[in-house]
Amino acid sequence: MTVAFFSGSRRRAAVALGAVSAGLLVLSACDKPTPLATLTVGTDSVHSEAACYNNGDAIKESQIQQCLNKKAEKTITVSADDKIRFGVDPEIADHGWTIFLGGQQAEPEPYKKTYRTIPASAFFSQSPTGEATDKTQVTIVENTGKKLTGIWHFQLKKDS
Repeated sequence: MTVAFFSGSRRRAAVALGAVSAGLLVLSACDKPTPLATLTVGTDSVHSEAACYNNGDAIKESQIQQCLNKKAEKTITVSADDKIRFGVDPEIADHGWTIFLGGQQAEPEPYKKTYRTIPASAFFSQSPTGEATDKTQVTIVENTGKKLTGIWHFQLKKDS
């Protein structure tokens, strides 16, 4: 004679609890994704996770230049008369963010909103030799004004 240890509803509750526990265990082994930055031109968008990110803490001084020099993995094509829309996750905006061009800071103060628009013509200028550039790397840097906490890279390619 077999005796049931649990009633049907208790058995289902135990199975559900086991499934939830297993799911949480699997999720705890995953890395938390970094906040996203997005560039939009017309109807085209590219977004990227951070090239360097330390969960909101400062990136080590010894790593900053290496992070700023990384090549962009995401490219978007723009015309000189396009407007580029920059968007960042709210947690990036809370700290503040600036735009770097070619690894150099392009603006003095961190921006604290999640969205802004800049004309594409601002990113393409002539090089010191007088040649017009057709590609430029744009970097979004999350910072508090004193420390860098995240770096996202994009490449703008000039439409011919």
